[in-house]
Amino acid sequence: MSAVLPGSILRLRVHWTDRIGNALLATAGIALAVFLLAPLAMILMKSVEDKAGAFVGLANFEAYFHTPSLLHSIWNSLWVSTLVTAITIPLAFTFAYALTRSCMPFKPLLRNIALVPILAPSLLAAISFIFWFGNQGLLKAWLGGSQIYGAPGIVISMVFATFPHALMILVTALSLTDARLYEAADALGTSTLRKFWTITLPGAKYGIISAWMVVFTYALSDFGIPKVIGGNFNMLATDIFKLVIGQQDFPKGAVVAIILLLPVAVTYVVDSYVQKRQQALLSARSVPYVPKPSRAYDWAMAAFCWTLAVLMLAILGMAIYGSFVKLWPYNFSLVLDHYRLGLVDAGVIVSWFNSVKMAFWCATLGAIFIFVTAYLMEKTRGLDPMRPFVRLMAVLPMGVPGMVLGLGYIFFFVQEGNPLHFLYGSMGILVICTTVHYYTSSHLTAVTALKQIDNEFEAVSASLRVPFWRTFFKVTVPVCLPAVLDISRYLFVNAMTTVSAVVFLYSPKTTLASVAIVNLDEAGDIGPAAAMASLVVVTSAAVCVVYYFLQVWLDRRTQAWRA
Repeated sequence: MSAVLPGSILRLRVHWTDRIGNALLATAGIALAVFLLAPLAMILMKSVEDKAGAFVGLANFEAYFHTPSLLHSIWNSLWVSTLVTAITIPLAFTFAYALTRSCMPFKPLLRNIALVPILAPSLLAAISFIFWFGNQGLLKAWLGGSQIYGAPGIVISMVFATFPHALMILVTALSLTDARLYEAADALGTSTLRKFWTITLPGAKYGIISAWMVVFTYALSDFGIPKVIGGNFNMLATDIFKLVIGQQDFPKGAVVAIILLLPVAVTYVVDSYVQKRQQALLSARSVPYVPKPSRAYDWAMAAFCWTLAVLMLAILGMAIYGSFVKLWPYNFSLVLDHYRLGLVDAGVIVSWFNSVKMAFWCATLGAIFIFVTAYLMEKTRGLDPMRPFVRLMAVLPMGVPGMVLGLGYIFFFVQEGNPLHFLYGSMGILVICTTVHYYTSSHLTAVTALKQIDNEFEAVSASLRVPFWRTFFKVTVPVCLPAVLDISRYLFVNAMTTVSAVVFLYSPKTTLASVAIVNLDEAGDIGPAAAMASLVVVTSAAVCVVYYFLQVWLDRRTQAWRA
């Protein structure tokens, strides 16, 4: 008997399985709308109400723009973010250029060192610079009469925190190069500088623009660095915190959130436009670019990269060193007091356990939800009106700053009439908010992996009367396992280091390590703050090592077909 079903029965069975897939996709779309659109809508509603909840129109906006100190924060945020971007992009581009266009030794080591800041909370850089150049810093004399607190500290700390994000994008952009273009230029006697301006830069321009947008958005919306080292230098992110936590002025906090959302939304739209304009840089006939050895050039690139690598290690190393110093700057003996007395005996270590717990649930439940939703989007049929909406919900979080999302969660979940009110103050709301905050990158990773699998697998499965979920577990998951692990690792590390997305949502029982660092620094306990930041770095690094060995083991068991 033929394994293929008769036409009418096949259509019935395909329709039945598609209905299940469509129901799951609709559920995922509703969930994304509830946990993304609803909080943002609540921010908009709150911005046109007074403290009593009465409608006041644009009165809150008018009051905000008539407050000079608050209005000055907009200018501070814009010029600081622009300066951070203008410094970071050339540094990251040169580093990426050295990695892809030179023959310098120890490239993998240099790249791994450059990516270390991803494993640390952004506050670690601010704490380290306080140890180096603060009022009692080791190199305070180098600044003369200047201060590290305020704009200078914010800028250099932001450069450290945003550098690896720009580097990853630019390395990818510079790797997609057809060597034939350079061969033709050499045959025509084109100078090195002219090749750079006519071949290299045009080929990488979309990557440069994307990196520019990412760095600018990160610098504009980050809360931890301005809070720790900003001093009296106000920025939009710290204004939201002061208005909501310090003054309990939720309407004005909503106004600032909308103002913060506007420039980020503009950068998001520009980046989306750039991505649509980007054309394929490699064709089937392309030849991979292989750099040629040049002693002077390779040494110059190595000197530049090692200089940055040493500076990064110095920043990371100072924070770790400061966590062991008994009493800065009077007693430099190395002890465990900040870990034992400052964290364990004081009960602050619970925050670290909470962060590990939250990161675990994000890396498991969050990764499963993201991958399954992406699968339903790419590999099922029907529900055509719903699919563009779900796709929009998947990419929208990229344009929403963490503090704006967290503030929206307060307004949405704090209402007792909300059936989801029980989540407020729980670990669940922290997991959901963090997963939504980092949803877009994970979703794009899943979609990229799923697009590598031909849709004929689902068609053949349907013809053989195999339910789509069996194909999902037997074919799709094993093939996409490396991408699933990447998503899980990405969510874990970001959950350990995030501050802005959760600073409004924790309760006394769910304080996180990153929030504890802010609180410890605010209380003047910079030693325990450095200890907690160091614990986060060590935890993130250890988990990345575990993921690496897990991926190697799973590759041997499930990815033999790739060979």
